[in-house]
Amino acid sequence: MPIFVFPDEPVWNEDADAVEFAVEVGEYRGRVFVPRRALQTLLGHTPKPEEALQAVSLEPAVFERAVELRILDRALDPDANVHLTARDIRRAVPQ
Repeated sequence: MPIFVFPDEPVWNEDADAVEFAVEVGEYRGRVFVPRRALQTLLGHTPKPEEALQAVSLEPAVFERAVELRILDRALDPDANVHLTARDIRRAVPQ
């Protein structure tokens, strides 16, 4: 049984200007935000919302690993959610 569960599909959150999805670890339930700016750094251009969703949906293991690393590092944001940075994502990309 996995320690981290990602129960729903990513969606675009207009207010946060980010792709958003859920993460569950035991009793903890939080939200993950992948800001367009973090994806811009990786894609080399500012993605449209549909393109940002596609980038996250096509590589779920990378984004899930980035979240796992942040949680394992106990690096939650003040609101107890995870806002990934380009650095977090690069760290999760297999070498």
